[in-house]
Amino acid sequence: MSHTSHIREGALVQGDLTDVRFLTVAEVASLMRVSPMTVYRMVQAGELPAIRFGRSYRIPEAAVVELVQSAASGAIGNVG
Repeated sequence: MSHTSHIREGALVQGDLTDVRFLTVAEVASLMRVSPMTVYRMVQAGELPAIRFGRSYRIPEAAVVELVQSAASGAIGNVG
């Protein structure tokens, strides 16, 4: 299990989807300023949780925010 999936999995298992906002791969790529292929790789590696609907993925927005915040805090700690 990745460090980002435990929060959203709990909400999804309990069936509480009222507060979950899902983003497409293209939306996540745009927010993170990476290519869609990078997002797919992160999903496949388990770094970013996703739910597959047919042939497309949906990623919980909270997982993206958590991933970016943890990356930013790690980058800030490495400066200097």
